[in-house]
Amino acid sequence: MHFYISATLTYDTLGFGEFDDFPETSEPVWILGKEFNALTEKDDILSHVTSRLWFTYRKNFPPIGGTGPTSDTGWGCMLRCGQMILGEALVRRHLGRDWRWVRSQSQREDYIGILNAFLDKKDGYYSLHQIAQMGVGEGKSIGQWYGPNTVAQVLKKLAVFDSWSRLAVHVAMDNTVVIEEIKRLCMPWLDYGGAACVDLQGGMSERNGCLEGACALAEEETALWNPLLLLIPLRLGLSDINEAYIETLKCNDIFYVYTQCFQLPQSLGVIGGKPNSAHYFIGYVGEELIYLDPHTTQPAVEPCEDSQVPDDTYHCQHPPCRMHICEIDPSIAVGFFCRTEDDFDDWCLRFRKLSHTRAGLPMFELIDCQPSHFACSVDVLNLNPDFSDSDRLERFFDSEDEEFEILSL
Repeated sequence: MHFYISATLTYDTLGFGEFDDFPETSEPVWILGKEFNALTEKDDILSHVTSRLWFTYRKNFPPIGGTGPTSDTGWGCMLRCGQMILGEALVRRHLGRDWRWVRSQSQREDYIGILNAFLDKKDGYYSLHQIAQMGVGEGKSIGQWYGPNTVAQVLKKLAVFDSWSRLAVHVAMDNTVVIEEIKRLCMPWLDYGGAACVDLQGGMSERNGCLEGACALAEEETALWNPLLLLIPLRLGLSDINEAYIETLKCNDIFYVYTQCFQLPQSLGVIGGKPNSAHYFIGYVGEELIYLDPHTTQPAVEPCEDSQVPDDTYHCQHPPCRMHICEIDPSIAVGFFCRTEDDFDDWCLRFRKLSHTRAGLPMFELIDCQPSHFACSVDVLNLNPDFSDSDRLERFFDSEDEEFEILSL
């Protein structure tokens, strides 16, 4: 891997004039499962985008691990994208799908709780510090670039400790989503037939495929569905055919994936990007993807004395970036959030309906139960995969062999 030194793009250098205004077009605009009209709902579009949590490079935070980096400029873009897709799930979980951010408005307690989980310090549930250090267990050194599969696996592990949000995080591997696995994960006290399962030994429960002690469920909660964050790493595009056909097939497949993803109300968007950079894709218009870009270095944020969090820099207040769909790298992870079992059942129905409207293969397979010929899933059955398994999965789902730039502060 080769590194290059360049100037840092800082928050202060970003002027509104540097961004293209949102296009005036009659084509529908889809953002995270909502359809907009660019001609008549432009303000609604910009409000919707601004309300998403925007996590970017930061500098001058406490050293990771006590002696490590104090900035993630140049290497943390995929980690920040992982924070954004998870942040969207937490907003849906605690604030609701229709919540909107208003600048300088008094902050709700739940909103402050979400921001605190991502502040750049060691004790935040989903801080850069926690993601980077948990990544060591996935074979990633602190300061090393992640691919979308790696960050998905790390977020799954970190969610175990978040007893407030009580998310069930499922990372679907092998391009396959197994309904039975997800229902067992989100309702661990029930068998798949719906009967209650009681732990007569009083032992520790499991969540996200990990033994759980500190965040055990209260008795009154055991009849509920653990809200689902579903992450699906995908590898799109082909590499073993005539190069003259690769771009066309890649564009068609990717366009279909994003059409499917962003039209579903459960959509959390996509993390991916292109060589040298990762982005959080939240929608599309025409053949352009709409995304939030983490490649801006901002100072680390500390809570105020009254526990309020200065949040202007956590919301992108300029028109969103856009990219032609053929520019994206084929290694991505798509995300969905299902607050209830009904939401998940609705997602299954919608996905199958979309899949049947197009000739060819869907972006992934949705099946009721795991076939007997499937190998044991690393995500569900092997709670402590060895590094040979992790490396095999990472090589397939993560594109990490490109040259990435380290930017100077």
